[in-house]
Amino acid sequence: MIGDGLNDAGALKQSNVGLAITEDANNFTPAADGIFDAEQFSRLDQFLNFAKSGKMIILISFIVSVLYNIAGLYFAVQGLLAPVIAAVLMPASSISIIMLTYGLTELKSKTL
Repeated sequence: MIGDGLNDAGALKQSNVGLAITEDANNFTPAADGIFDAEQFSRLDQFLNFAKSGKMIILISFIVSVLYNIAGLYFAVQGLLAPVIAAVLMPASSISIIMLTYGLTELKSKTL
């Protein structure tokens, strides 16, 4: 649902995804999932494509995380991974996934 958020606030809140179009986003808090600047309305298709690319970025991050953990599990089962090394690699795994997700999001935003 796309609306101005004034007379259709109930519909925006009830919809699966509500997007309010406004000229002054600083003083406006409608019951919508997102607020879109009216001057940028012509770029709505780019915004939707960017939002859809989030699913692909999450899938890529998930796959990398699973592969990382499978590799770690292989070495741990073989007895080749000391507990201290595993304790260091777990936070490194989280940080690397955060950096990967951030980097892919930045890369996607530059193509718009």
